[in-house]
Amino acid sequence: MTGYRLTCLASGLTLSDSRSTILLGSSSTRDAALLRTAYFQRQLNPRHSSYGLYRFSDWLPLCRELQGSSAPITYRSRGLAQQLGLSRLYITFSGYWPERGASMLTGTFKECEAFSVCGRIPPDFPATLVVASAGNTARAFIHVCSQNRIPVVVVVPEQNLDAIWSPFAVHDSVTVIAAGERADYAQAIELAATIAELDGYVGEGGARNVARRDGMGTTVLSAVTTIGSIPDYYFQAVGSGTGAIAAWEAHQRFVTDGRFGTNPMRLMLSQNAPFLLLYNSWKARSRTLLSLDEATEKAQIEQIYATVLSNRNPPWAVKGGLYDALEATNGEMYAVENPAAHAAAQLFENCEGIDIAPAAAVAVASLIEAVDRNDVARDATIMLNVTGGGVRRFQSEHPTQQVMPRFVVPRSQSSSKHIAALLRKR
Repeated sequence: MTGYRLTCLASGLTLSDSRSTILLGSSSTRDAALLRTAYFQRQLNPRHSSYGLYRFSDWLPLCRELQGSSAPITYRSRGLAQQLGLSRLYITFSGYWPERGASMLTGTFKECEAFSVCGRIPPDFPATLVVASAGNTARAFIHVCSQNRIPVVVVVPEQNLDAIWSPFAVHDSVTVIAAGERADYAQAIELAATIAELDGYVGEGGARNVARRDGMGTTVLSAVTTIGSIPDYYFQAVGSGTGAIAAWEAHQRFVTDGRFGTNPMRLMLSQNAPFLLLYNSWKARSRTLLSLDEATEKAQIEQIYATVLSNRNPPWAVKGGLYDALEATNGEMYAVENPAAHAAAQLFENCEGIDIAPAAAVAVASLIEAVDRNDVARDATIMLNVTGGGVRRFQSEHPTQQVMPRFVVPRSQSSSKHIAALLRKR
């Protein structure tokens, strides 16, 4: 439906996409480099807002459009901008805020990923998708796949199940599996990888899936087409950093487009202390992740306010990954403590009038710190990516369905043979 080819960032090899599997890399360099989409339409021409996310279909790798999507919205801030003394602060909001035209019913920009990933695969796709999530991605894929009857297995840590709810009853095409024994997101990813190796299943691919990144990149498409130019700064909280990679890629497409300027759009990213894997690695300018032992990292993750910012295996060193994105944009990273994030969430709601998710609050707190440190000019054009919000508002106005797992898989029983037997019983 959309005209594009895939380019390997290591070899330069171009590939046609597949309708029978999800291409995540070229055969010779899959682990070393990301693929990137090269769209035949070099200039973006957004469609009417009634098309939802697919108003940006020129720069999404689609073979079909699904029902029920919503695009990120961007507006010029008054309240928060005045509070911080900024003259050109633009907020890109993904979530539920009907007065502003935001209708992501799960309250997260992960719906942009889900509608793009599922739009990349054809109706007769021969395998069941397998997706791992710490919470937000699970909600989004459960919602999108349920509403569009797309077979999917969603794997989440058992301790994160309270974040897994749906605005509607969940269709039988969706299977939720919990990773037990206090598994974290990294261990949910391991379990999902085991399932994806079984016959009839395929891993969605995470950061390596161009549709996931380009779906997330619609936040920048919304911002640039609203502002009329590429912003000077881009603020976002990151767990894996996939959204920041997507923002960098979208920026490069706009430079090629030629109508929105050539600003480098400096990436200003943040993590929630004490889990600071990406922050510490970037501050040391280390292309090798400065990981700690598993027990220490899991203990840190248990302390953070924004639990979704907890990926222990992010796409950092891979060609085209987060290290390259930060290096190319002279990026900066911030470490945000829990009290600062809580205060930022309250400030945003007071100033702008909507509740925001913990990860978005971390981004707001980093913006406050950047202003206090004079890291940004007061008259700079700033994009603040509010990646989730309106959940409390939505749940106060609509009933929701808590989603329970079909079964829980302890780490000690995660062999492919055992899991295959469980799946046959579903």
